[in-house]
Amino acid sequence: MVVQQHRSGGGARAVCALAVVGMMAATAGCSGGGGGADRAMADERGGADSLGAVHRAAAVLAGTTSGSGTWTVAGAAAPGARSVAGSAEVRTSMETAAGGTRVTIRGRGTYDFRNQVGRLKVVLPEDVAGEDEHRPITELLAPGALYMMNRGAGVPADKWVRIDTTALEDGNLVTGGVTDPMAAAELLRGARQVTYVGRTELAGVTVRHYRGTSDIGRAAREASPKSHGALAAAAKGFHTDTVQFDAYLDEQGRLRKVRHRFSFANEGPAVQVVSTTLLYGFGAPLSVRLPDDRDIYTGKIQQGQPGGTRARVRTKAGT
Repeated sequence: MVVQQHRSGGGARAVCALAVVGMMAATAGCSGGGGGADRAMADERGGADSLGAVHRAAAVLAGTTSGSGTWTVAGAAAPGARSVAGSAEVRTSMETAAGGTRVTIRGRGTYDFRNQVGRLKVVLPEDVAGEDEHRPITELLAPGALYMMNRGAGVPADKWVRIDTTALEDGNLVTGGVTDPMAAAELLRGARQVTYVGRTELAGVTVRHYRGTSDIGRAAREASPKSHGALAAAAKGFHTDTVQFDAYLDEQGRLRKVRHRFSFANEGPAVQVVSTTLLYGFGAPLSVRLPDDRDIYTGKIQQGQPGGTRARVRTKAGT
């Protein structure tokens, strides 16, 4: 995947191969439409409106709404009690399937849902040739931007690569090898069909499992202002406009786990992507300082192999 970076005012232009998706393609040796009226397939055993609970998940994480309407377990807060998540520790995995080959990328870090910023370490798998794992990539997530350190392929060790996620065809739901945790939750705002599957346990926490489909375009329209641009780009760039999901909410309405299934096409056949985000350790401290302009690399980056996944998007370097 290729990014064209341009300085504003007609300055120097830099062409770079974009991070993780291109690396996934090189590592691998290659690179459901839900319509109709909105409806919630409510299960009375759940004691809650399934569609409403899923729609509220992003707002609950950001602390902009209470857990009103969610369910309780023994010792839990009463319905309607304010439940503020604010921040959380995050684990991610992204599995891609293309040409009969599966590749999994894993990430771990912390995310601030109020300010929509986070810091993650992303680990690429072994090459098919048996080489050691790649050096972890440090990713800083911010509204409209993705910053990467240890990008490799000619980038100085002390420099960051910056990408405008509102210009990416996938809105950075796939490109970085990690789905931005807030974007993963905001996608649920576009849910149109939701089924309550039942109660289960996740890392010792009782959760309620919902399954359904979400419309990316609707999610973009309903998203918070900081998430709108990237999701709007994804709504235009994905192979299908709907995403299948499994979401797991705790007794306070907080999203504990979400799995999305994307079908993404750049140049060549569609790539099937399963992206999983796991949230825990709510209230975890986080301080993210975004790089200064002088720390942003704008030179040429060599990356990937011929035949890898490629796309052309424009970003403004250092902005």
